[in-house]
Amino acid sequence: MKLSVALAQINPTVGDLAGNSALITQSVEQAQLAGAHLIVFPEMIVTGYPVEDLALRPSFQAASVNAIEKIAAGISGDIVAVVGYLAPGPQNAVAIIHEGKIKARYVKRHLPNYGVFDEFRNFTPGTSDLIVRIHGVDVAVAICEDIWHSMATVAARTPGLVVVPNGSPFERNKDDVRLALVQQRAQEIKAPLAYVNMTGGQDDLVFDGDSIVVDKDGAVLSRTVQFDDTLVIVEIDCLTQSSKPDVVISSQGAVSSSPQASVIAPRLSDEAEMWSALVIGLRDYITKNGFKSALVGLSGGIDSALVAAIAIDALGAANVHGLAMPSKYSSDHSVEDAQALAAATGIGFRTVPIAPMVDAYMNNLELKGVAEENLQARVRGTTLMGISNQEGHIVLATGNKSELAVGYSTLYGDAVGGFAPIKDIYKTDVWALSRWRNSQAVAAGQMPPIPERSITKEPSAELRPDQKDSDSLPDYPLLDSVLRLYVDEDHGFTALLNDGFDEALIRRVISLVDKAEYKRRQYPPGTKVSGRAFGKDRRLPMTSRWNES
Repeated sequence: MKLSVALAQINPTVGDLAGNSALITQSVEQAQLAGAHLIVFPEMIVTGYPVEDLALRPSFQAASVNAIEKIAAGISGDIVAVVGYLAPGPQNAVAIIHEGKIKARYVKRHLPNYGVFDEFRNFTPGTSDLIVRIHGVDVAVAICEDIWHSMATVAARTPGLVVVPNGSPFERNKDDVRLALVQQRAQEIKAPLAYVNMTGGQDDLVFDGDSIVVDKDGAVLSRTVQFDDTLVIVEIDCLTQSSKPDVVISSQGAVSSSPQASVIAPRLSDEAEMWSALVIGLRDYITKNGFKSALVGLSGGIDSALVAAIAIDALGAANVHGLAMPSKYSSDHSVEDAQALAAATGIGFRTVPIAPMVDAYMNNLELKGVAEENLQARVRGTTLMGISNQEGHIVLATGNKSELAVGYSTLYGDAVGGFAPIKDIYKTDVWALSRWRNSQAVAAGQMPPIPERSITKEPSAELRPDQKDSDSLPDYPLLDSVLRLYVDEDHGFTALLNDGFDEALIRRVISLVDKAEYKRRQYPPGTKVSGRAFGKDRRLPMTSRWNES
C-alpha cells in the first residue's frame, strides 16, 4: 500500500503559538492540495522548541492545549496530521488529528538529559507506544530521542511505517550520524521510516532540517535540503494491517494521489553547513527578538571581518553597520582593511577615534600595562553600546572559540554585545570559513567581502606597540589542536601527553582554559555548531581547586 506522506520542515518560534499555528495550517493546506494522506510536523511545533522552564508554567501548558485543539478543529478532509505540542504533565507530546478531532496522543518516552538538553527537568516521560491505522497502514509514532534507544517493542508489533517528529539541533557532521541511525532503526523494525526535523534558530541553537525518508531496507527515498523551510511529499510503499493498532482511523486503502518525484538533496560541504548554521542562527536570534540591524566593531582583523560577512548574509548589507575605533596603537592597515570591507560590501561605516576618550580616563587614573590595554578595549565596548542604545542596533561580539577558551578577551570591552556569532568556532575555522566565503563570492562573480590582508596578516589586538597574539598564546593551529581535545573531548593531562603534546604546552593551555571560566559565563550567547560548545554543553564551576595537571 502506498501512502503519500508530507514532511513539514518548518521554522517555529518559541512562545509564538499563534504564528506557529498559522505555519501548521498553511502546511496542512499545501499537503491537502498535493493529495497527501498524512502530514508529519517536527517535535513541539505548536510551542516551538526547546521551551525550557516555560514547560513548567500551567498557563503555558493551557495555552498549548488550547492551540492544539483549535488547530485540530480547523483540519478537515481525510488528511491525518501528526502535530507536536506541550501537554499537561508537563509532557512532550504529539496529537494525531483527523477530521477536526484529536484521535490519539503519543508522549515522548525517552527524555535526553545531556549536552544542551534538560528534558528530565521539564517533562515527565510517556510509558507506552502508539500505533495508528491510517488507510490500512499501521503507523508507529516516536519522538526524536526515542529512536536513539531500543525500539524492540515497536518492532514486535510489525508496523507498516514509522514516523518520527524531531527537534534535533545542528552540529558539525551530525547529518551522517542521523542517517545511519534512521537506516538502522528501519532495518530493525523492517518498516519504512520518515524522520522530520525543524529549521531555524532558537537562542544559541540552530536546526538544520535534514528530514529523511528511508525504506524498510534503509535505502534513502527522500532527503530535504538542509536549512531550508520546505514541504516535501513522499510516496512510501508500506505494509498493510500487520499489527494490532491502538487506534483505527481508516482501514480502507488510500486513493492514489498524483505520483510525487522523490528528491534526494545533495549534502552541503562542511564549510557550507557551518556558514548556513551561523547565518541562520544570527538571523533568527535578531529577527525573533525584534531587532532589525546589527553593529560590528571593525578592527581590520579577521574575526570582525568574518562576523560582518555573516551579518551581511543574515540581514542584508543595509542593516549592518561597521564602526572603526582606532587607538594610538592602531596600524594604518587596520583602518584601511576595515574601510575596504565596508567599500566591498556596502555596509554603513564610520570611524570614531578612541584616543581622546582613553586620554580622559588616563588623566584621572594611573593605569599601566594590562590595565591600560584593557581600558582601551573597554572604551571601545562603551562606545559600541552607547551607539547601540542610541540607534537600536544589536552589537555583535567578535570573539572566537580559541579566545574564549583561553580567556583572551576583556570583560566589558571586546566581550560586550548581544550575540556572538563565531563563539563556537576556533581560530583555524575562522580562517577556513573566511577563505571559503570569499571563494563563493568569486565563483558568483561578486566582490569578496573579506579583505585578503585581514586573512593573511598576523593577528593582533593592537593594544600596545607591535603587539601580536603569539606574544601571549601558542600559534593558533597548535593551540586549537590542544583545545579540540581538552575542551571538546575532555582529554585530561595524561591523555594529552599520550596525544603527543609537549608537557609545558599542556600545562600552559590547561591553566589558561581553567582560569577563564568566569569570563565565559559572562560572554554573550552565540550559535552552537560543534558537539561541545561553551554554555549548556560544558558546565564547569568557576570556583574550583581541581588542577588537571
